[in-house]
Amino acid sequence: MLQRILGWSRTAKRLVVVAMDVCLGVAAMWLAFTLRLDTPHWPQGMQWMAYVLAPVLAFPIFAKLGLYRAIFRYTGITALITTGKAVAVYGTLLLACLLAAQWEGVPRSVGILQPLLFMLLVGASRALGWLALAGRNSRASHRLLIYGAGSAGAQTAAGLGNMPQYLLKGFVDDDASKIGRSINGVRVHSPKALQDVVRRLDITDVLLALPSSTRQRRRQIIEGLRDLPVHIRTLPGLSDLASGRVTVTDFQDLEIEDLLGREPVAPDPGLLGRSLSGTVVLVTGAGGSIGSELCRQIVREQPRQLLLVEHSEFALYTIHHELQALLAQTGEHACELTPLLANVTQQERMADICRRYRPMSIYHAAAYKHVPMVEANAGEGILNNVFGTLAMVRVALEHGASHFVLISTDKAVRPTNIMGATKRVAEMVLQAVAASPRTPFGTDAADGPWKCTTRFSMVRFGNVLGSSGSVIPLFRKQIAMGGPVTVTHPEVTRYFMTIAEAAQLVLQAGAMAEGGDVFLLDMGEPLQILELAQRMVALSGLTVRDARHPAGDIEIVFTGLRPGEKLYEELLIGDNPLPTAHPRILRAREEYRPWDELQASLKALRQAAQAGDHGAMTAMLRQLVPGYQPEAADAP
Repeated sequence: MLQRILGWSRTAKRLVVVAMDVCLGVAAMWLAFTLRLDTPHWPQGMQWMAYVLAPVLAFPIFAKLGLYRAIFRYTGITALITTGKAVAVYGTLLLACLLAAQWEGVPRSVGILQPLLFMLLVGASRALGWLALAGRNSRASHRLLIYGAGSAGAQTAAGLGNMPQYLLKGFVDDDASKIGRSINGVRVHSPKALQDVVRRLDITDVLLALPSSTRQRRRQIIEGLRDLPVHIRTLPGLSDLASGRVTVTDFQDLEIEDLLGREPVAPDPGLLGRSLSGTVVLVTGAGGSIGSELCRQIVREQPRQLLLVEHSEFALYTIHHELQALLAQTGEHACELTPLLANVTQQERMADICRRYRPMSIYHAAAYKHVPMVEANAGEGILNNVFGTLAMVRVALEHGASHFVLISTDKAVRPTNIMGATKRVAEMVLQAVAASPRTPFGTDAADGPWKCTTRFSMVRFGNVLGSSGSVIPLFRKQIAMGGPVTVTHPEVTRYFMTIAEAAQLVLQAGAMAEGGDVFLLDMGEPLQILELAQRMVALSGLTVRDARHPAGDIEIVFTGLRPGEKLYEELLIGDNPLPTAHPRILRAREEYRPWDELQASLKALRQAAQAGDHGAMTAMLRQLVPGYQPEAADAP
């Protein structure tokens, strides 16, 4: 029956509520006469006028104050206060009319009694309607605890009335003064009693309503919840809560940063905009995971023009459209966005772009980065990662760019795969060019002393959480499908950082560069991929199925190391990295070949790549990159 009523049109529902209020007004008038006269009442004579006057006055006042625009399922304290105001205005007018009319047989006290009774009846009708709708939650599929009994938790609880799939069973809070109390009839529990509360109330989900808490505090809470069979969700920021948009879609899975195991590195605002504000900036690979985040960060620093270089038409369209929307939304400054379809290996095309737009800063993010894919397409990987970088270095020098930043990777350190080896060669190109005593691309090798006018630097970091090819989206998809979750090796570990951290590090490093610098992030301890997978399964409210827990939900399967993959990643080839102006950014000065010597090896490497000679490519990479050991991928 209730479901059929909910299916009525909005107009039909409003007419029903208006008719109900008319009946309640008449009933309140009858009760007022009955109580005043101390006997069951039947209207006579002019008393009928009082019965007619009640709905005639009430309807326009209630409509004007919005009582018939309200939705019962959202009824809360604000709606009840509005109802009280409407009845107060109505009662004042009713009393004034009765005093002025002085109808025979109508006591003046009815003008006081009837509005009081009317308010009780109207308020009760709204409350009963809300309870009837809230009662549908008894069939909720999610029995919820809200962690955080502050303002965010209370607002979230109020917004749950329209979410039939969620049934709020309690709050959890660390504040001892709140434990044992209730919010709108829902009890606040102690974190120490969580295990018992989850078991006793059959809780399926815990929602973290802690939008202003520190990342360290959130991690402590998450670790305390890991062993409980609940799905942990989180809310967006306070700004979204303040807007009143608390819906099911706002209940998100844990943020990627909550899985990081350390505090995200905070940017230095002074470094971020030092070489960007009011200038022309070029980003290659602008549509990729890192490139697109770089573009988002750069437009906030108010460059005059941002050149988006990308060889994928769809990726270029996507980031260009997104940045246009971002600029329109902020409206803080005008940055000219220029989308450019181009391949960095096409030197003439890149030279034409730099000649026409004269970028001051170049961020080179265009690269093939997927290890097995590059391993299977070694020639293309070398041509793009090494010689695409070489082409960009040359046009940057020839057209007066002041800063050039290469996006590198921890896989360039003692690489076991072609992707890592190509990135190390790309690093060496920048180091050699920056230190060259002669013009590196001049026709005459003895054309006199020369000083590099472009500040070349490279930024080396670990795996980027949430980027294309990252394990986080893969694990989430596998868990959502019921498993199995695939891990290459039980001992494999990786350094991780967020996309925002990576982009900010690149921008800050470019500002600190002196020439030929290798920058890296102090990323704390590496994470074990198996532990990351286990944590994601547990925080999804599920259990790992293994020999000790055969009844678990998700199985973890080991697939073996992929071609070119190694167990442990490193960030530094040498020892004793140097500090920088940023406490979490380090500078390394690592060995490289002089440009005159490197140039001949690069020529042989290009010929091998263009010929598709895998043996020659491997041999040249071995010669160029000390420590390159492709056979390590086959180690157990």
